[in-house]
Amino acid sequence: MSDQRISISLSSIVSILVVVLLILLLSRLQDLLIVLMISVVLAASIAPIVNWAERRQMPRWLAVLFVYLALIGGFVGVGLLIGPTLLTQTETLITQIPVYTEALYGRIQDLAARLNSSQPNLVTEFVNPQALSNWLIRSGQQLLLRSYGLTKGIVGGVLEAILVLLISAYMLAGSKSLLDGLTNLFPHPWDRRLRAQVKPVSQRMGGFIQGRAIVSIILGVVITIGLSLLGLSQFALALGVFAGATNLIPFVGPLLGAVPALLVAISTGGWTWVWVLLLFLIVQNLEGNILTPLLIGSSVKLHPLYLLLAVIGGTEVLGVLGALVVPPWVAGAAVLLENLYLRPKAIGEARADRSDLPDDENPSVNSTETPISIS
Repeated sequence: MSDQRISISLSSIVSILVVVLLILLLSRLQDLLIVLMISVVLAASIAPIVNWAERRQMPRWLAVLFVYLALIGGFVGVGLLIGPTLLTQTETLITQIPVYTEALYGRIQDLAARLNSSQPNLVTEFVNPQALSNWLIRSGQQLLLRSYGLTKGIVGGVLEAILVLLISAYMLAGSKSLLDGLTNLFPHPWDRRLRAQVKPVSQRMGGFIQGRAIVSIILGVVITIGLSLLGLSQFALALGVFAGATNLIPFVGPLLGAVPALLVAISTGGWTWVWVLLLFLIVQNLEGNILTPLLIGSSVKLHPLYLLLAVIGGTEVLGVLGALVVPPWVAGAAVLLENLYLRPKAIGEARADRSDLPDDENPSVNSTETPISIS
């Protein structure tokens, strides 16, 4: 038996050490990585508007400045318009959650007593309304604190928001030189291949956020108006904004947005909850069958299972913020996987299958077409 020797070169050891050091460094720079992830998503979302302005002979830096000032002005204007009412309704709604939970518990108990008259207190043995309301409030607080804790407080959150705006604006203003510098770090031909993927990756990530933002705004407005007409005008704005905001999260967002509205509707008595439930069912069908295909279409080609896993994983790591940021990154990574691996693999397999055919069945051999030469 011949002896087999395993030789490890010095370059391999250095490469392993560099990778380990980079992993340790990135683990220490978690906050910076989160800021960069958000900045890239924001830049990809705004890039089409900046590109459109640049094609109208506007300097790119001026287009970036104009777009950001317009967005900031729009958010400030909307905040001044609906902010006070929204804060008042939200505070009142949070304080009334135990009351609404108690009313829901009473209705469930009455229903159980009608269905099972021999054990009218059956629900009491399994459900504690006070504990249920406390659990709902505590779970929501933990989820928000997980996202809030990433910013190290209010001051840290404001500073990181400003940092995100500055970094994303710089990415947009100097995108060409920045991307050329990054892709030039890779050897040929990977520098050319990666440079070619910048545009489709940006379109996929930006299209994801743009589509969901537009759909969520439309649904928030429709739900607010619908709840006002159904007699829940006291909390219509808060419930509509909450439903629109949660709709940004794929899959679980629409369900989360409907829970508070149904809880309030059930506590009011009568058949209001039925009409509220129908409202949310109609709105979600409107989104799934009309708005999403029309505004998003096939621009985000991502399997629903992968999208769901991205939402769950992002929520576990970064809270609500992760559920919004991680899915567009997964969509962008899917572009790289498709264009740099799956498509070349399929082309290579097709060529291998053709080469295995006999000459009389191989179209590349029996082709009677005259090759075209370009001089």
